[in-house]
Amino acid sequence: MTKQTKVKVGLFGIGLQAYWDQFSGLKERLTGYINIVAKSIENFDAEIVNLGLIDTPEKAFEAGTKFKCEDVDILFLYVSTYALSATVLPVVKKANVPVIVLNLSPEAAIDYVNFNQLNNRTAMTGEWLANCSSCSIPEIANVFNRSKIPFFQITGMLNNDPHVWQEMKDWIDAARVVRIMYHNRLGIMGNYYGGMMDIYTDLTLQCATFGGHMEVIEIDELSHLREQVTSNEIANKILEIENAFEVQADCSPTELNRAAQTAVALDKLVLKYQLGSLAYYHKGTGNDANENTATSIILGNSLLTGKNIPVAGEYEIKNAQAMKIMDSFGSGGSFTEYYAMDYNDDVVLMGHDGPCHPGIAEGKIKVKPLQVYHGKVGSGLSVEMSVSYGPVTLLSVVETGNGSLKLLVAEGESVPGAILEIGNTNSRYRFSIGARNFVEAWNKEGPAHHCAIGQGNIASKIKKLGQILKITTVQVC
Repeated sequence: MTKQTKVKVGLFGIGLQAYWDQFSGLKERLTGYINIVAKSIENFDAEIVNLGLIDTPEKAFEAGTKFKCEDVDILFLYVSTYALSATVLPVVKKANVPVIVLNLSPEAAIDYVNFNQLNNRTAMTGEWLANCSSCSIPEIANVFNRSKIPFFQITGMLNNDPHVWQEMKDWIDAARVVRIMYHNRLGIMGNYYGGMMDIYTDLTLQCATFGGHMEVIEIDELSHLREQVTSNEIANKILEIENAFEVQADCSPTELNRAAQTAVALDKLVLKYQLGSLAYYHKGTGNDANENTATSIILGNSLLTGKNIPVAGEYEIKNAQAMKIMDSFGSGGSFTEYYAMDYNDDVVLMGHDGPCHPGIAEGKIKVKPLQVYHGKVGSGLSVEMSVSYGPVTLLSVVETGNGSLKLLVAEGESVPGAILEIGNTNSRYRFSIGARNFVEAWNKEGPAHHCAIGQGNIASKIKKLGQILKITTVQVC
């Protein structure tokens, strides 16, 4: 899995070979700039392929082949001084991965007084060339556009500019999520909730957009695995449940045992198919074994979600993808939908029955017995939690009417206050544009009624993910 999730970054700078004999020390100085960038990339938990200064078209062809052979996920091009676009195009065209153009001046400004006191125009020109990273970027942009190569830019300073390094980290994080999604194995178990037309999706389109593999699984297999679980395995799983959750006093030992048995079977299923996420739903009628499995599945799926294997109920494959994206960014990604509007406090209540994300809970999650799963068959244990207070991001993978996917995102805040204590996940969310405007703007984009919610405001990263995947991203707030 490390090989699958460790992002590989290509880095190169450009220069003009004719300068090196003319301006003493310039090449070494520019190489030093590139090495500063390389050190920073290493701090972002990325493997780096640093090819240094490319200063001739011949080296550009070699560099392109090298990056392609190394299978880099993303390229950073450091325009360190004026250089020919002919030293860029062969590299980027051959590598054929997203390219980020770094327009980074060494400092905030040239020291004009000392510069003009050099009294040597050759030395002055060399000093200027060490500070003119912006010079050839219009030339490069022109060639990229005419070559139909999309590119992105980070403009700022090499030193003392947090914006630059945050942007670079965001791009690397987005590239990492692209890699994770490409290798992800999404289990789809059961069937759609009948009539819930908004959640139906094109599986081939999902794979064409995000990569990954869809593993179609029968719930019968999970029921069979469940029958093979030992009493010792159940006892160990109960200890794990009691450690992870706050099991309420009215939860019967029989129900806890039933949930633990299913949780062990889920672990075995995930291991067998090497799943990185799961979407499931089973009506649970006409087969006692499958009904027993389907009605005892919530705790196990919540544990899996907390272990970076997000599980979406109601066979919501699009939302399993959204949850995996959020989880891969390190933000969680809990299954949610509108619950109610609170116009007094100008917040939207949101949550869902079924699995939760233990990693982003406010306090310890409560396990409660439900006498009925609303709209579903049976009864059993459920989880109740709120998302931890503070900044949050909502993400929906939206299937459009034109045969494509888009990402819908909003930033808000999870705030304290009264929730519905009904044994489900539910929270109160405040948005900068207000509750009324948020729901109208969100609904206008036509998402399914489910979305994924995670900690932190990460819309910037999600937008970069969309740019790498070449799909539209819409942010409503």
